[in-house]
Amino acid sequence: MPATADQTNNISIVNIADVYQSFGDNQVIKGISFDVAEGEVICIIGPSGSGKSTLLRCINGLVKIDSGSIKVKDMEVHDPRLDKLELRKIVGMVFQQYNLFPHKTALQNIMMAPIHVLKQDAEQVKDRAFALMRKVRLEGKEDFYPGELSGGQQQRVAIARSLAMNPEVMLFDEVTAALDPETVKEVLVTIRDLAEEGMTCLLVTHEMGFARELADHMYFTDNGVIVEHGPPKVFFESPADPRTKEFLSQIL
Repeated sequence: MPATADQTNNISIVNIADVYQSFGDNQVIKGISFDVAEGEVICIIGPSGSGKSTLLRCINGLVKIDSGSIKVKDMEVHDPRLDKLELRKIVGMVFQQYNLFPHKTALQNIMMAPIHVLKQDAEQVKDRAFALMRKVRLEGKEDFYPGELSGGQQQRVAIARSLAMNPEVMLFDEVTAALDPETVKEVLVTIRDLAEEGMTCLLVTHEMGFARELADHMYFTDNGVIVEHGPPKVFFESPADPRTKEFLSQIL
């Protein structure tokens, strides 16, 4: 039975209903359903190829679904009539790779979308970009180019860049997977700050300790389906499905 936003007594902001998605003959997502409440932190875990990253891309409209429904607020994400810009204003996404423009400074990377996509005033955007650099603990690095920053610093710039669009939902796809162990913590601290401020967050992650501490609800996916879900304490201490038990035994 899929989880619902009622679990947190908040209004649902993301609704995923019976979603199927495939690449050619390879069916990646097989009937996934769940809701996410405003301010909720969802962590999705599972083996490689289980559909978790594809699901995030479906929520952000980057990958088309075959059937089912994904709604963010009152928008049907896969309605061909939907202006994807309206979706991008609400849903931000940070990827495993930072995808920063190497010829632009950190500050310029953050400012680009609000100026060129949202057509906002450059000076106002600049002020907000400075504030976002402080928010991700990179004050003083505004004029550094990506190549002059560590992986963890680049990832935090990528988070700030996404926040510059003032999203209501943030999607994080294995954002620490490409980082050296010593830089992982600084990125996780940034995400924790956002969650504590009330940002709705969906994370695909292998950071189990972080997930256990931060998540309101855990989902374990395997072979394109949700095998098990629940609050972190129950999920980690008393998993019911043998596949969940096996997976956790390998990574904990």
